[in-house]
Amino acid sequence: MKHLIQLIFFLFTLQVCLAQEEIDSIFNQYSSAKNINNAILKVYSKSKNLDISLHKNKTAGNLIDVEHQPFYTASITKMFTAVAIGILKDENKLKFEDIIAQYLPDSIMNNLHVLGKKDYSKDLTIAHLLQHTSGLPDYFTDQTKDESPNIINQILMDTNKLWSAEEMIQFTKEKMTPHFVPGTGYHYTDTEYVLLALIIENVSGITLDEFFTQHIFQPLKMNESYVNLKSSPIDNELPIDKFYASQYELSSLKSLSADWGGGGLVSTAHDLITFLKAFNNDEIIKKETRLAMQNWVYETKGMEYGFGIRKVSIDELTDTESDIQLIGHSGATASFLWYCPQLDTYICGTLNQLEASKSAMILVYDILKIIENK
Repeated sequence: MKHLIQLIFFLFTLQVCLAQEEIDSIFNQYSSAKNINNAILKVYSKSKNLDISLHKNKTAGNLIDVEHQPFYTASITKMFTAVAIGILKDENKLKFEDIIAQYLPDSIMNNLHVLGKKDYSKDLTIAHLLQHTSGLPDYFTDQTKDESPNIINQILMDTNKLWSAEEMIQFTKEKMTPHFVPGTGYHYTDTEYVLLALIIENVSGITLDEFFTQHIFQPLKMNESYVNLKSSPIDNELPIDKFYASQYELSSLKSLSADWGGGGLVSTAHDLITFLKAFNNDEIIKKETRLAMQNWVYETKGMEYGFGIRKVSIDELTDTESDIQLIGHSGATASFLWYCPQLDTYICGTLNQLEASKSAMILVYDILKIIENK
């Protein structure tokens, strides 16, 4: 019996080592692409004895302290903003079904959602904002009525501009048109998450970054996380991993202040997985609130969206018979934070390149196939 146990342990250890080697090889393949300058990957599974941290930096070489290297998380931030709303719900300070006019001033609400000469602003709910079903335009990427530059272009045109939340909302009112009546469709937009951040601030009486620190970072000991241009980490002096749009480095631009409640979080692979584990284990918000946040609506093929959280069904996405699903979020910088319940595996990282979002999703899928087959 003793020898049998030793043999089983040896075979298990061998499988883990082989998986680690294959994952390292796949990561090296993706991170060596011409347009990738920096890349981070962390794969963690307690049940499978996996804890892999990889980093590729073409100028500085491989870094030792990989899981503590801060990077721009982009839209992974939406999970944090949504969870912050969930915390306020658990404190009985608001409800998902509440109309947002209860929590926002007239200066924000006036003409916020006018479509076909009808004003739907007073119909907007917190749930609409969380799930991208408000119909509001996206100040980042949607076309303007007069074909003037949207904010994603203005970030590159005036790199020193510090954007306020009020400016971004006013921009959508003046320059853009809503897409549909609230609750009748789906349109992914950062505008909603600026409004949610303002609600968090108005209800709590503190800034968004202070709320994150007090209610999420400190309780979970996420000491390396902060909101870009707004706060500093509790304990981390490492500079942010640079990220790019094509060959243009964007990490240091002050105009990134336009990316706030929907994308301004800087964090590490260690902190992000800590957060998602705590979310899944109901350590941040109540179970009933977490389940309510996973009330899915169709987003696109293979993807559904809840309240600041996304579900990916690999079979639909890849036209295979895989039963693998991912729950988490991704970002425009090719950042990703996922949990695969079927494999009990967390996978987090970034390719730090706006042009590589699709590659990041394929990388995640390739890694999960390796784990599934071991």
